Amino acid sequence: MTLLHHPIVAEDLDRIVADDLPWHDLDGAVVAVTGAYGTLATYLVGALLRARDVHGVRLEVVAVVRSAAKARERFGTPDGLSVVVSDLSTPPALPPGVTHVVHAASPATPAVYDTDPVGTLLPNVLGTWHLLEHARVHGVRRFLFVSSGEVYGVVPPERIPIPEDGYGVVDPATVRACYGEGKRVAETMCVAWHHQHGVPAVIVRPFHTYGPGLSLDDGRVFADFVANVVRGEDIVLKSAGTAMRPFCYLSDATRGFLRVLLQGEPGTAYNVGHEEALISIAALADRVVALFPERGLRVVRGAHREGYLQSPIPTNAPDTTRLRALGWAPEVGIDEGFARTIRSYA
Repeated sequence: MTLLHHPIVAEDLDRIVADDLPWHDLDGAVVAVTGAYGTLATYLVGALLRARDVHGVRLEVVAVVRSAAKARERFGTPDGLSVVVSDLSTPPALPPGVTHVVHAASPATPAVYDTDPVGTLLPNVLGTWHLLEHARVHGVRRFLFVSSGEVYGVVPPERIPIPEDGYGVVDPATVRACYGEGKRVAETMCVAWHHQHGVPAVIVRPFHTYGPGLSLDDGRVFADFVANVVRGEDIVLKSAGTAMRPFCYLSDATRGFLRVLLQGEPGTAYNVGHEEALISIAALADRVVALFPERGLRVVRGAHREGYLQSPIPTNAPDTTRLRALGWAPEVGIDEGFARTIRSYA
């Protein structure tokens, strides 16, 4: 059974395609999705394919990936899906007729920032250039760049929740900046190509998104918590756990991405996150363990984590007023979302 056929994921996809979006704007579309078997992009691919059946739109999805085998493992071979293998270091061989591009290819774990900062930068900078040029030359109808809340850097407490113009500080002369600065450059490229060449590029900035399909060796702390519970292990906190983060379930984030893709203003960025689900890392550990009391797990405090480039940001939460003005609102809270995520590995 592929991930898209898991009952929990299938329910999530049904929830996404039940949203009141202009689905028929995608009739006849060919949507290229880069990084297609990544956690965020998987649900986008799944929702687009589900929309074919639920809404009867003639829609093709092109999954741009680094491994065809991994794509087959993730998706199988459903009708309407084709695969292009590319790491985006050169222009990908997209089929003719691509009408929409969703650029979601990028490492997104601090463990990779430390071991491969160059490989983190390139998909966001060089890959974005190749894809924007394809969009310019071939006149795509929409271009969606999946950025990150990390573009804001360290924001003063009085500016949180963070609006789309509420930037703080990112120190570019650090290894960890490869991710945030790469996303910043790519966003500027999207705005520049829109301004100069008319490419209808829109930007989403997801904040701490989780859900089924998350790699259990992802390395981010919330993925570690999920992995611990799935494996029946105590959660070992390797910091004080005081950092505050807003956790947004994957189906809610995907609904936001699609709303921006179809209705967002070109040249504009939109925060996508659940600011009402703001919680400390330590409190999240307690909540996740409490979801499954029958497993007898506990939270162990006081350890230290080696080989992890910790974020310098103490609190990170979005102001989603701009996205809510398009008609979006999150629906899934922390308890439901993490319970669904953990159960999806059964």
